[in-house]
Amino acid sequence: MPIPSQIRKTGRQILLLDNLFIVLGFYVVFPLVSTHFVSQVGWSALFVGFALGFRQFVQQGFGIIGGAIADRFGAKPMIVAGMFLRCVGFICMAIASEPWLLLLSCLLSALGGLLFDPPRMGLTIKFTRPHERGKFISLLMIQDNAGAVIGALIGGILIDYDFHLVCWCGAFIFFLCGIFNIFFLPAYHIAVGKVPIVNGMKMVVKDKKFTRYVLTLTGYYVLWVQIMLMLPLTITNVSGSPSYVKWMYAIQASISLILLYPLARWSEKYFRLDQRLKFGLFLMSFAFIIIGFTTQLTLLLSLIALFYLGAIIAEPARETLSTVLSNPKAKGSYMGFSRLGLALGGFIGYTGAGWLYDIAIQIGFPHLPWIALTTIGLLTLSYLQYQFKNEPPMLHVKMRKIG
Repeated sequence: MPIPSQIRKTGRQILLLDNLFIVLGFYVVFPLVSTHFVSQVGWSALFVGFALGFRQFVQQGFGIIGGAIADRFGAKPMIVAGMFLRCVGFICMAIASEPWLLLLSCLLSALGGLLFDPPRMGLTIKFTRPHERGKFISLLMIQDNAGAVIGALIGGILIDYDFHLVCWCGAFIFFLCGIFNIFFLPAYHIAVGKVPIVNGMKMVVKDKKFTRYVLTLTGYYVLWVQIMLMLPLTITNVSGSPSYVKWMYAIQASISLILLYPLARWSEKYFRLDQRLKFGLFLMSFAFIIIGFTTQLTLLLSLIALFYLGAIIAEPARETLSTVLSNPKAKGSYMGFSRLGLALGGFIGYTGAGWLYDIAIQIGFPHLPWIALTTIGLLTLSYLQYQFKNEPPMLHVKMRKIG
C-alpha cells in the first residue's frame, strides 16, 4: 500500500533528527579513541587499530543479518535496541583500563550499530521516491558532517578534562536517541511484505552485480576510515596536541555545508553515479600520497580539505548507487549487505594502517602507511572503471532495479 505524501514527509523529518543524534554521539567519542589510547595511554597503534577495525567488521560485516531481521519484524524494535546497546558500549569504554575492556566496548557498540543501521537506511528508501532519493541522501550527508564537527568539538573540549567524560557524554546522547525513537519513530515494516529472513539473505547473495559492487567498495573504505586513525594520529604528531583534531572536522563540516548539496545536484545532471564515485576516490587517493610527506600543519589541513572534497563528491553517488541496485522486496537485507564493503575495508584499513604505522616508526620511514593507502585507492579506482565500463551514458536513480 502506497504511503501518503504527508507521512513520507514526517518520516523524513524524524529520520533527519534521529540521524543528528546518532552522528553527534558517535563523533563525540570515536575520533579520540586512537589519540587517547595510543598517544596518551601508550597502547600500540596495531592493537587500537584492531579494536576499531573489529567494531567496524562486526557492525557492517553482519549487517545483512540485522537487515534481514528488520525485514521480518520491522525497523523500530531493532533501532531502539541498537541505540541502548551502543549506550552501554560507550559506558564500557569509559572504564576501559585494560585492552579486553576496549574490545568489549567496541563489540557492544558494533552490535548496536548492526541493529539500527540497516533498518534506518531501509526507512530512507521507504520514505523517499526514486527521483528525490539522491537529494535526501545528500541532506543526510550534510547533516552527518555538521554533526561530526559539533561532536568532535564537544569531544575536543571534554578530553582536555578527562576521556571518561567524553565516553559518558556519547552514552547519554545515545540513551536520549533511544528514548526519542520509542516515542516518535513510526512502527513500519521496511520490506514489501514480510520476507522470511533466510530468503531475503539469499536474494542478495544471488545478485552478482550488487555483491560485486559492494565488495569493490572495500578499497574505498580502507581510505575513508583513516579519519578515525591515521588522520587524527598525524594531526596529533604534527601539531603536538590531540585537541587540534577538532579542526579536521571543522574543515569537513565547512566543505560539506557549502559544497555537498550544490555539487551533488549539479553533477547528477551531467555525470553517471559511478563517474562521480571514481572521481571522488581519485581526489582522496591524491591527497593521501601528499599527506604522507607533509610536516606543516597548515598544509596538512589543506590536504585534508582536498580529501574531504573527494569524499563529498563520492559519498552521495556511492550511497545512491547502492539503493539503485537494491531489490525493494528485501530492502533491509540489501542495505545490510551493502555495509560489507565497509566491514572489510574498515577492518583492513584500521588494522593494516595501525600495523604499518608501528612499523614505520620502528624503521624510521613515516611515509609507508600513506604509500600503501594510496596504492589501494588507485587499484580500487581501476576496478571500478572496469566494472562500470559498459554502463549506459547516464546511470541515474531511474536505472532499472537489479535482482
